[in-house]
Amino acid sequence: MEVAAPADPLYQRIAQHYRGAIRSGLMPAGERMPSVRSLQRLHQVSLSTALQACRRLEDEGLLEARPRSGYFVRVPRRGGMPPASEPDFARAPDPAQYVGIHDRVSAFVARSEGCPAQVDFGATYAAAEAYPGEALKAAAIRALRRQPDLLVRPADAAGELALRTAIARRALDGGMQLSPDDITITHGCIEALNVALRAVAQPGDVVAVESPTYYGLLQVLESLGLRALEIPCSPNTGLSIEALALAFDTQPGIKAVVTGPDHQNPLGSVMPDADKARLVALCEQHQVPLIEDDTYGALGNDDVPLRALKAWDRSGNVIRCVSLRKTIAPGLRLGWVSGGRWHARIRMLKYAQSRANEALPQLTMAEFMASSAYERHLARLRRQVRQQRERIAEGIAAWFPAGTRLSVPPGGMLLWVELPPGADAHALFEAALQQGIRTVPGTLFSNSHRYDRYVRISCGHLVTRQAEQALRTLGALAAAQG
Repeated sequence: MEVAAPADPLYQRIAQHYRGAIRSGLMPAGERMPSVRSLQRLHQVSLSTALQACRRLEDEGLLEARPRSGYFVRVPRRGGMPPASEPDFARAPDPAQYVGIHDRVSAFVARSEGCPAQVDFGATYAAAEAYPGEALKAAAIRALRRQPDLLVRPADAAGELALRTAIARRALDGGMQLSPDDITITHGCIEALNVALRAVAQPGDVVAVESPTYYGLLQVLESLGLRALEIPCSPNTGLSIEALALAFDTQPGIKAVVTGPDHQNPLGSVMPDADKARLVALCEQHQVPLIEDDTYGALGNDDVPLRALKAWDRSGNVIRCVSLRKTIAPGLRLGWVSGGRWHARIRMLKYAQSRANEALPQLTMAEFMASSAYERHLARLRRQVRQQRERIAEGIAAWFPAGTRLSVPPGGMLLWVELPPGADAHALFEAALQQGIRTVPGTLFSNSHRYDRYVRISCGHLVTRQAEQALRTLGALAAAQG
């Protein structure tokens, strides 16, 4: 059996004990787990500690709770499913100008909106009830009571000091030392990326991006007249440092690198700390700005924060762009950017592009982020998304055709599904829409046609019986293409 480190919390040590028994076959599928009260007596722990251990194993897909019966061993069916293919890191990068991405995205949005979905696997948000709506509403009311003129006075161009201060304090958890003056509030992460790219590149310049990457970034590149250089990205470890180093040697004139190191969209990959340090050093060595996109970084499997690329930045070469929408409040449309040595230029570009963000959403967010409710919310959201991710992965393993590949990431809301050879993700998207199911085909995440048989599946919403039936239908539609 596996042995946990003594420093681990007690509930984790109990979970580790039974995890080893399940994985070794000592506790086979279908066997009843000792009751929570039995665990309490056996391990001489509190009832809450015993329950935490069971819930941890449930989150990992090793146990299932049956009403009025307790917990039972549930060995994941995806154990035999192969991981997603790794890209060819040795292949020389191929510059591609993203002409037409607007047309493709516009066509995708129009088709999606034209066929209302009963089950949406394309959304990049959790369900509304997963967010702290009541707490945010109360915070907004308190902000208006404290400052009755809030809606009629001009807002701070850089962002409300209270929010910038709350962000700077939270940034310490990611290994960063930022002051409020290092932070500019933006309209979501997409505006932060937009002004960051405008600060370091001009129309016609080449920007290195991950392949695959978020299609919203590709739209920004096209809007700014920039050319993209695709760098292979592993579904497990993220952007290939070796491939990027080769690109620096063989493709002179790269003006910036954009990467999402933590729970990347669409792969969900997490870059190891050693690679993060190497990436920051490599870009500094070549004097190429490194733009960090952190949209899902707070949604890991546990409460230990991931270290940001900015934590290794000693020269101001890393521009950090962050979204607060996916994890806290989709309706407030808030993000932020810390521009390093381009800080003043980014702040000027933000002012020229959209002026200041509204004060009320900022002060609402500031009060919430400064409270203990923030951590409690994130812990709940992480647990919920993890359970949903495990259940959807199980459904894919059970119902998708043989040859399907999947690497389940250690966090985030997204799964990147590799369909068998011969499958067509866009055709699957069209067929699924007719059944009231929305997906996102891999063709949107690159201009290279490398992802024609990949599908991005969102795990943000609760996995209901209707959602499980939709997964069955998707699997059947994919199998029919073979």
